[in-house]
Amino acid sequence: MALNANDRSIAGFTMAGHALVHWFETSIPIFLVVWLAEFDVSVALFGLVVALGYAPFGLGALPGGILADRFGTKRLILGCLAGMSGAFLVLSIGTSIYAIAVGLLLWGVAASIYHPAGLALISTGVEDRGTVFAWHGIAGNAGIALGPFAAATLLIVLDWQLVAALLALPGLVAVLYGLSAEFDPAAAVEDDADAGPDEALSLSGLVGDSRALFASAFAIVFVIVTFEGLYYRGMLTYLPEILHGLPAMDALELPAGLEGIEPADYIYVGLLVVGMAGQYAGGKLTNRVAPARGLAAIFGILAVLAVAFVPVTGLGLGAIAALCGVFGFFLFAIQPFYQNAVAVYTPPDSRGLSYGFTYLGEFGLGSASIAIGGFVLGGLPLAAFFLLIAGFAVAGGLLSIGLVAGLDRYLVTGHAPERRTDVDD
Repeated sequence: MALNANDRSIAGFTMAGHALVHWFETSIPIFLVVWLAEFDVSVALFGLVVALGYAPFGLGALPGGILADRFGTKRLILGCLAGMSGAFLVLSIGTSIYAIAVGLLLWGVAASIYHPAGLALISTGVEDRGTVFAWHGIAGNAGIALGPFAAATLLIVLDWQLVAALLALPGLVAVLYGLSAEFDPAAAVEDDADAGPDEALSLSGLVGDSRALFASAFAIVFVIVTFEGLYYRGMLTYLPEILHGLPAMDALELPAGLEGIEPADYIYVGLLVVGMAGQYAGGKLTNRVAPARGLAAIFGILAVLAVAFVPVTGLGLGAIAALCGVFGFFLFAIQPFYQNAVAVYTPPDSRGLSYGFTYLGEFGLGSASIAIGGFVLGGLPLAAFFLLIAGFAVAGGLLSIGLVAGLDRYLVTGHAPERRTDVDD
């Protein structure tokens, strides 16, 4: 079924926003290499500076969701795009580590707004939610792959300040496009449901809405998403380093003139590209499979794949590449299911708040696996790391099974979840 005009407009607007968030996010590590060479500053200090940008990206999701409910999703997304572009223009005129720190901090604050606002807009404005979740995810993966590629390629011939300014241009174009985009942000909710900006939002109202959310099935969804974030962040953070250290990579003899190419890097990029297909397949399946069932199934597959890395890392390059491809597909196929779970189990009038909590769990609490994984990799065999990651998937899968079985019935529900007629419970 083709998307209607309103769905297409929201899809285009949110796809641009999602791609650009990750376009900026993944270009920052490329600049870090240049900054370390240009400024006489330790790696540890620059790591702290970069953390100033990444920390608000996760921690700011909750206030971003609150603001989306207060001021409306379109306004917040436009502010996000303008803020991220402005932050990179600040970087482009930076001549010191302090200016870079300011630019990165501004980027992190602006970027944190997107996920709760963008997904709230899709959940309340789109009729064919599964298809738009699919294309929205593909756009995000495209940004993940193209951001570092564009930055690295431009830095070959241009100064880093000019490259930062050039990377800001797509964001400014997206702002102009968004200003002209017309759509109904509440087209997919019932006529008697309130999905518009809450002009009277107060602290007591915020606390009340939060208590209602966590007294419902959303409490289980939140924990499920946190375990997915622990799996996602842990694997994607350390997999490139693990791949680089495998004997199969060292044993590959490259032709003359290609010695500088790292096969591990291309396998990792290939994983992200395959993830686009996973996003699309997962998004389309949300129209046919109840979110809890889909989550349970994919968590089970992800647990098996994590354990499979233990024997496969000792095999040849082909086996490693094949496993990474399958892994990339399912790692990103699960995302539309938890995004849809939030839409199914929360009321429209607090959708921004719901996605704010969701991405606090995904990007904020989920980042704990970076510290845990580093500790395990530093003192234990490689197999222990993959078993740890598999454990996160097992925990998420068990909770998903509990949701299928009606575990939420034991919670004191503050509202009835939004029920859909196109999905079998």
